Amino acid sequence: MKIAILTSHNQWFIPYAKELQKKIKNSHLFFNHEEIKDTFDTVFILSYHKLIPLEQLSNNKHNIVIHASDLPNGKGWAPMFWQILEGKDKIVFSMFEISDGVDNGDIYMKEELSLTGYELNDELREKQAQFIIDMCLKFYNDYEKYKISTLQEGQESFYKKRSAKDSEIDIHKTIDEQFNLLRIVDNENYPAFFYKDDKKYILKIEETDDENR
Repeated sequence: MKIAILTSHNQWFIPYAKELQKKIKNSHLFFNHEEIKDTFDTVFILSYHKLIPLEQLSNNKHNIVIHASDLPNGKGWAPMFWQILEGKDKIVFSMFEISDGVDNGDIYMKEELSLTGYELNDELREKQAQFIIDMCLKFYNDYEKYKISTLQEGQESFYKKRSAKDSEIDIHKTIDEQFNLLRIVDNENYPAFFYKDDKKYILKIEETDDENR
């Protein structure tokens, strides 16, 4: 199979896209869909945020996206993080064929990722990325099993895009009540924060095994 991997510039997924490329012999890595001039059997479109013309998609046999929700439930933005906020520790990932709608393409595969409930942002990203890599390799290595897609079934729902303001901590709630929010905040790009008497304070979280640290 002739394989391409497409991800965006300046994305957290880039190191993992390179890892996937190394695991699929003779695959090609792109950072802009306009760079793709050849026809491919499968293009894995992973953490890519530009619209791709349907005319270009039609050049390939499969144009595959992996979304961290049990589609059609949980379409939209940051589905894994929203579900963690809901208290879920089992996240279904859906592999589907891209279409002209929002996360509404036909499904090739669904797999479930189990979380401990204690992972912080970096570890969550690592687990998410490795799970995506594994799903891509399953499709590639066992193509005859997964090549036939099925229609999405069920009631659809949508998650909104997260922004820096979604990292605000409520000082009137306990840390335990807000631990899932602290798990998903990015200490550098969108850290947890709170307001006290019109002053803004930043909180950063990390795990340590050293009780005296």
